[in-house]
Amino acid sequence: MAINTKACKAKGRRLQNRLRDLLREAFPQLEEDDIKSQTMGMSGEDIVMSPLAKRKIIYSFECKNKERLDLWPSLAQAEENCEDRTPVLVFKRNHSKTYVAFELEHFINLIQE
Repeated sequence: MAINTKACKAKGRRLQNRLRDLLREAFPQLEEDDIKSQTMGMSGEDIVMSPLAKRKIIYSFECKNKERLDLWPSLAQAEENCEDRTPVLVFKRNHSKTYVAFELEHFINLIQE
């Protein structure tokens, strides 16, 4: 079975746009241009943020919308693109919920607050 690259990119773009929209809703004090979805095929973070947004959102996001996720390379990609922020892998597959993965120590810090 041939892989439809266009359909795969569209699927990934939908997840990026959903995350972008959720972040915009969560931070209504930011302008629409403060949080953008990266163009498919471009290198770097999947969610592009202004300096103001980066001060409010300490995370760097890598999105994967795939049936078979290569977890370790995906986490490595998130870490490579995160600059000095906390890398987060956002992932899902067809007909599933959306999940995030990040370091255990960061999770422990979140639940202690």
